[in-house]
Amino acid sequence: MRIALLTGGSTSERDVALAGAAQVAPALRSLGHEVTLVDTVEGVLDEERERALLGVATVRTEPPSRERLARLRRREDLPRLVGERAVSRADLVFLVLHGEQGEGGAVQGLLDLVGVRYTGSGMLASALAMDKRSSKRLLRDAGVPQADWVEWPADAAEVARLGRPVVVKPSVGGSSVGVSIVRDPGDLAQAVVAAAAESSQVLVEAALPGREFTVGVLGERALGVGEILPAHDFFDYECKYTPGLCREVFPAEIEDWLAERMRRLALETHRLLGLRDFSRIDFMLDAEGEPAVLEANTLPGMTATSLLPQSAAVCGLGFGELCGEICRLALER
Repeated sequence: MRIALLTGGSTSERDVALAGAAQVAPALRSLGHEVTLVDTVEGVLDEERERALLGVATVRTEPPSRERLARLRRREDLPRLVGERAVSRADLVFLVLHGEQGEGGAVQGLLDLVGVRYTGSGMLASALAMDKRSSKRLLRDAGVPQADWVEWPADAAEVARLGRPVVVKPSVGGSSVGVSIVRDPGDLAQAVVAAAAESSQVLVEAALPGREFTVGVLGERALGVGEILPAHDFFDYECKYTPGLCREVFPAEIEDWLAERMRRLALETHRLLGLRDFSRIDFMLDAEGEPAVLEANTLPGMTATSLLPQSAAVCGLGFGELCGEICRLALER
C-alpha cells in the first residue's frame, strides 16, 4: 500500500512530530508498505533528505522559539502539499502531526476535500477535541467528571471558588506548552500571559491533588492504563521529553475497579467527542480518589516510548502492530 506519512508542522510540537515519524516510517515499511515522508515545511522528502531530517530527529527540552516557528510558517504551504502526487495519489495518509495544525482539523479538512483517506479523527471531531473550552463544555453537559474551571477573563470570586492551586492553560495547544500551576494569586497575571501566547482563549482550572493516569483507545477498545510520575509539579514539556524526568508505569499499579472505571471513561469520552481510530485520554484523581478527565488527544505521540504505544503494549500490541491496526481502522471507514 502507498502511504504518505505527513509530519513536521510549524507548531511548538514540530520536534515531537519528527521524532514520531522517525519511528513510524520504518514500522510501516517493515509491514511491507511503500512509505513517502512529507514534511509540511520541507515538502516531499527523497531518501537522502529523509535520512538527513529524521536521522537527527530528537525532541529538545525546550519547544522551538517563536522566531523559529515564524520562519517555518513562512515556508509552509499545506494546500499545495495536499495536492502533491505523493499525497493525492496515496492509498492512505498517516498523520504524525501535533498541535493545532495537525490536531485542529485543518489538515483533515484539506484531505477530505481531495478525497484522500487518512488516519485518526475527522475535521469536526479534531477541532472539538483540540479546543479544550468546547470539549470540556460538552463533557460537562454529558456528566463526565472533570475539574472545575472558568474561562479567562474571570472575576476574582470565580477564580477564588476554584481554590488553590489553579492550573492556567491555553484552550488550544499541546505538550503542556503555556501551562502553569499558580499557587499565589499574585502570579496569576503572568501565567495568563504565558497561556495567551499559545491561544486566544485561556482557561483557569482547579488543580486536582491526586495521581495522573492515561488510557489509550484503539477502535472500540480501551487499552492499558498507565500512571505518569513526573519529577516536576506536573507533566510539563520538559518532563515529557527529557530522559529521566518522568517515570511511566504500565500497567498502572492500581485496584481493578479504578482501572476499569478509567477505561470506561476513556471510551465514553472518545465516543462523546466523535473521535475515531485511536486517541489517548488523560486523567487526574480528585481528593476522593475518583478519576476526572483532563483532556483527549486525537493524535497522541508515536515514538516507541510514547504513552499510546506503551498503553497498547499492555494489551500485547507491539509498535508495528499498533501502526498496522491504525491503518486498518482508517481503511475500513
